[in-house]
Amino acid sequence: MTSTLYYAPGACSLASHIVLEEAGASFETVRLDLAKGDQRAASYLAVNERGRVPALVEDSWILTENTAILRHVARAHPQAGLWPEDLREQAAADEWLCWLSTNHHPAYAHIRRAERYTADESAHDGIRARGLDTYGDLCTMTEVRLSNGGWAVGGRYGVVDPYLLLFWAWGRGPACRFDMAGRFPAWTAHARAMAERPAVRTVFAREGLDLPA
Repeated sequence: MTSTLYYAPGACSLASHIVLEEAGASFETVRLDLAKGDQRAASYLAVNERGRVPALVEDSWILTENTAILRHVARAHPQAGLWPEDLREQAAADEWLCWLSTNHHPAYAHIRRAERYTADESAHDGIRARGLDTYGDLCTMTEVRLSNGGWAVGGRYGVVDPYLLLFWAWGRGPACRFDMAGRFPAWTAHARAMAERPAVRTVFAREGLDLPA
């Protein structure tokens, strides 16, 4: 079975894109240009009425939301070893996915999408500034969790690690411009280890992104 991933370069769909590649899944991609409003086109709203990426289509079945896609792909390809077998490690993986999706992602949205939170344009700069402070604080917390080195769960590469790379990339990107190596050395070491993986290199090249250095 060949699935189709709808993604936008550098968006949160990056994590799902990497996991599909890591899993050795048979998949095609459809690239959306968010700046041009592709996510609001009728053709895409027929796939995901929320107008967000990612969306994964398998036959006539559609799955959205990053954490759901990450779990599904990992479980559907057990030979890749992306989902832990140990129950407590599974819980730790879920904890990480929840932490990143419900904290880092909303904070970043305040930086990039201030208009979602108020129609008052005079308040947008304040929302962005607060989001930037919050994102920095969250990154510090994640840095502490990664300070022992290695992969996120159980010392083995898994589904959480590509998701971590996404938020590291957002931290170094033009919206935040954090000195990731200086402020978050453990997380940066993790990102650099990710950059050595062939699947990550393939996806970054496909999306036109710069690898961690």
